[in-house]
Amino acid sequence: MAGRAGEAGVSSAATTPSGISAANRQRDPYRIGHDRHAHRDGGARGHGEGGPAPKRVIVGFGFWIFLLSDIVMFAGFFAAYAVLAGSTAGGPSGRDLFDLQRVAIQTGCLLASSFTCGLSYVAATRRNQLQVQLWLLVTGLLGLAFVTLELIEFVEMMMQGAGPDRSAFLSAFFALVGCHGLHVTLGGLWLLTMMAQIWVKGFRPRIMRRFLCFNLFWHALDIIWVALFTIVYLLGAGM
Repeated sequence: MAGRAGEAGVSSAATTPSGISAANRQRDPYRIGHDRHAHRDGGARGHGEGGPAPKRVIVGFGFWIFLLSDIVMFAGFFAAYAVLAGSTAGGPSGRDLFDLQRVAIQTGCLLASSFTCGLSYVAATRRNQLQVQLWLLVTGLLGLAFVTLELIEFVEMMMQGAGPDRSAFLSAFFALVGCHGLHVTLGGLWLLTMMAQIWVKGFRPRIMRRFLCFNLFWHALDIIWVALFTIVYLLGAGM
């Protein structure tokens, strides 16, 4: 009995009032992963007591890595355009070709579509099927207006003899702007599939993770377009 009491005394002495043993405190002096209140309040979780991060966070982080690789590709197109912007070979320059009023309308459509896309995700977190479908429809129509205006610009330029084969400047322009327009077009097709999946399958965790990735993709296109609008159109029109 005396031996057991002694062991109990040693055990209680080796345990802090917060319930963490002295050995554990030495291994983890800053109590990383042992904050019970953070887990209770839904704080960030690591590989401590709370276990791994939620799958939604892991999927979102992984998709951001993919988007960064896409942004690296666009950086190459931007670099090529910056080098070739003045190589008009005696042909028209951005000042002769760009219609800033139409490009401003394009920009407004794409930025507004980013806002409505965010509203659709908010509606999805509230499990509101009608609002999700409505905001996605508006997002798709704005994206369609953006792509249509871009195609009209391309057709008009080629009818004026300013196609991608006219000069290095125009080759870089069509490659950069066309690549972004292709991304918006593919994003519109993705949007249609998300509308169908949410309508048929509802708000299952897997569908919500896909919807999160779609939102990240659509917002990234807006970020790239802001850089494109500034570097290509605003600076190009002033040359």
